Amino acid sequence: MSSPSRKQGWDLHERMMSQDPTVTLDVFLTFMGPLIRALERNPGCSYDEANACASDAVYAYLRHPERFDARRASLSTFLTQIARHKAQDSYRSSTARTRREQDPRSIFEVHPPAPNISLEERVDLKQRLDRLVQRIEGAGLPERDLAGIRVIFTEERCSMESMAEALGLLHLPQEEMRQAVRRHTDRLKKVLKRLCKEDPDDES
Repeated sequence: MSSPSRKQGWDLHERMMSQDPTVTLDVFLTFMGPLIRALERNPGCSYDEANACASDAVYAYLRHPERFDARRASLSTFLTQIARHKAQDSYRSSTARTRREQDPRSIFEVHPPAPNISLEERVDLKQRLDRLVQRIEGAGLPERDLAGIRVIFTEERCSMESMAEALGLLHLPQEEMRQAVRRHTDRLKKVLKRLCKEDPDDES
């Protein structure tokens, strides 16, 4: 079974926007199979994972059909992009969980310190990072927040695209995504500041 055509997607979208009570089932029947097959082609993506991510993508569209812009892509492409982002988030979460079980310090893939930093400063930085990792792990933050914090730590200047990808916001319209990224970044920085202030060994 091939992917639904642009016209099929547009007809379904028009029915969604006109609040046709029967269209929800038709959207599922039309797109679930192609989405699952597309995701299963990704290495390491099982049928169950593909099914869950495809369902999430369809539900996301059904909740906010107005976010689909037919001028930018077909409905099939739009849903496939959302489903792939969901699958990537799921894979990252699974990988991060496995790595944390092996070594909690691997929550951050921190870039090496600047080459001109002294040995004493390196040791102090490592100790501070270790304490911060312990506090963040104990704070019970969701995986999405941890992914955003990793971006803050690993990039000298946190780009909108990398933060949006970490937070699973790439499917949003550009301006809405920009606002959401700004809001979440500010929130995560406040979380980090609070956790740093709680460090009893921090004399700053």
